[in-house]
Amino acid sequence: MSEAKLTGGRLPAAAAAQWVCPHEKSAAQGCVTCYDDSSAAGPAAPVWELAVWFTSERPMPIAALKDVRRHGGRFALDQPSTPLVYLLSGQVRAATAAQAVAGLVGFLLANRHVVDAFVVTEIRAVHRTVGGSGPIAGQSLMV
Repeated sequence: MSEAKLTGGRLPAAAAAQWVCPHEKSAAQGCVTCYDDSSAAGPAAPVWELAVWFTSERPMPIAALKDVRRHGGRFALDQPSTPLVYLLSGQVRAATAAQAVAGLVGFLLANRHVVDAFVVTEIRAVHRTVGGSGPIAGQSLMV
């Protein structure tokens, strides 16, 4: 498993480059194009299990949390016990971890009615084998 972490500083250039999507955006900032691409990805594209923790300036109503499950279908938005900290998780088909994460965070950008302002604090991406349950590679980033 490869791992990249940042705890309160800048990532080294090589580590930061692995978290840039094909559209030149940081995965932690999201990319609506990657979100759209993941929705249209075929069954041959790698499957990524993702978790993105983020903070929001104000609480999200319970109805909004439940709406993500209905709207996204393949995503879940939960609130751990910490106030104003949220966890967005799900499966995304994409060529790379950066593209998968950018697409998941892009879901938040595309749905500003759910959360209008947020800051991503941690990302985890695990590549799953097709039809299998075991991880074959994983990456995480704390921003």
